[in-house]
Amino acid sequence: MNFTKGLVKGVAVAAVSVFGFAGAVAAQTDITVAVPNPSAITWAPMWAAVGEGYFEAEGLNVDVQAVDGSSQVLQAMSAGQAQIGAPGPGPVLGARARGLDVVFIYNLYPKSVFGLLVKADSGLAAPTDLKGKVIGVGTADGAEVSFARAILNDAGMQEGEDFTFLPVGDGGTAAVAFLRGDVDAYAGAVSDAAILANRGLELTEITPDEYLAYFGNGYAVLADYMAENPEVVEGFGRALVKGMRFISDPANEDAALDHMAAGNPSEGEDRGFAASLLAAATERMTPTDAYIEHGFGYQPPEHWQTWQDSLISSGDLEKPFDDLTAGYSNDMIEGWNAE
Repeated sequence: MNFTKGLVKGVAVAAVSVFGFAGAVAAQTDITVAVPNPSAITWAPMWAAVGEGYFEAEGLNVDVQAVDGSSQVLQAMSAGQAQIGAPGPGPVLGARARGLDVVFIYNLYPKSVFGLLVKADSGLAAPTDLKGKVIGVGTADGAEVSFARAILNDAGMQEGEDFTFLPVGDGGTAAVAFLRGDVDAYAGAVSDAAILANRGLELTEITPDEYLAYFGNGYAVLADYMAENPEVVEGFGRALVKGMRFISDPANEDAALDHMAAGNPSEGEDRGFAASLLAAATERMTPTDAYIEHGFGYQPPEHWQTWQDSLISSGDLEKPFDDLTAGYSNDMIEGWNAE
């Protein structure tokens, strides 16, 4: 599997510069983390943990590699090219159905990372208005596809008959697709929505309220790796929670934006836009009042059940799992949040 070189160049350079001073630290374990897009702000707690030295303190030398969607994240993990990945829950369940023993360990986006967006002047106000329309998505098999398909299926529509998905890429390329009239709507992440708005596109979200509760991407490992390297997984999670606490403190905004710019220099060129995007992402990463007591990263079992039911309804899963709980773990959440 080839990593998307153009997307990760800045990330790779940032990783080298950040860890150039770590040579004096003994017993550093190298791990590769695969993420489905090159945005640093989308993965803000991780980049804050890099910049603040939280991973280094845990004995971890983290190399972040951006690939194209959750499917490639899981492929990288399966091939041993990444020890930790950040896929969406839909692709994780799909991979488990195909026999990949991958385990979701940290819920990064307890509030849905995705939204169904239309141009503000389009006259489209509900998913049912998308009958006969083309919906843009980042990739053909990304988590946003499962998200949008579930919404449209529940609205009584079927892909290929009532609507069409068109992969148009993320952010800027999606804006071009809107402007050319290639798509009527877009299913995308918080980062994509912010980029589209920054390109002058006034958008309206038509996601039904109940779907905003669907959690988004998080961190996952293969079960064998977690069993063989529990100290790596424990250290990664502890550092991640510290990173989340760091970006949640308004007093750290400037430092956090510096860390994001180190992770993706182009994303940091417009400081005002970056600040707006970071605030939006942090809000989606913060658990709702009903679950905040469990700490950052917690995965409500009922939300996994909702994802499974939705994927079965949409045809992305043939049948329910005998043990859905084998696909996720909250075992380390309390310990990660205790410090």
